[in-house]
Amino acid sequence: MYKLRGHHLFCLLGYRGMGYSQEYVENMTRLHQTLRNNPKTGIQLVKGPDQLCEKYPNSGKYHCRDNTIYERDTAILEKLCLQTGQILKWEDIESRIRNYVVPSDIQIVCKSCSWRSYGVCEEGIQEMIEGKGLRKIK
Repeated sequence: MYKLRGHHLFCLLGYRGMGYSQEYVENMTRLHQTLRNNPKTGIQLVKGPDQLCEKYPNSGKYHCRDNTIYERDTAILEKLCLQTGQILKWEDIESRIRNYVVPSDIQIVCKSCSWRSYGVCEEGIQEMIEGKGLRKIK
């Protein structure tokens, strides 16, 4: 089972093999591939830093504890009708994304995210809505 914070549920949709450091990318890719290949994988929703934050590089400000990040976590969990502490399968999270989210939600709930300008999260949501699941990382 993986422990994930709210906003990382959307980050996984837009993930394309880029990240803050090589160690972060390897960790994110491993998680992404696990969920893609086995959507029955358990996810526990946590408040604050999670298993992806563990590999955030120690090279300056640790943004994983910023108030804006906590606000994004809360907004995304609310959008998906989920709460911190819940345990569910990744496929259940995918179902909630299909039922409660549209690509343009990224512009609102992730407005302060530095990755938003790439447009990949909207693509990821659209692909999820179309039933494609997580994109294969090349």
